[in-house]
Amino acid sequence: MPKFVIEREIPNVGSLSPLQLQAIAQKSCSVLQNLGPQIQWLQSYVTDNKIYCVYIAPNEEMVREHARQGGFPANSVAQVRHVIDPTTSETA
Repeated sequence: MPKFVIEREIPNVGSLSPLQLQAIAQKSCSVLQNLGPQIQWLQSYVTDNKIYCVYIAPNEEMVREHARQGGFPANSVAQVRHVIDPTTSETA
């Protein structure tokens, strides 16, 4: 199943309270439940003005539908082609 990184531009999102972030997460989970098991939210990174989310989904259209139903921006959706880390630099 493809993995996607979603960039959501939300001004001052890094200043939201834990309760406000919880409400966003609850809304996301509610929409995911309605969309079914093919789309899964792995995790998100909150910065000052953006949230970067990692999802598993069959296609970009389902990721965008989640955003539409949840009322979340999806300014950029990119499919992950490879994952690298420090061990990638090691020779076999």
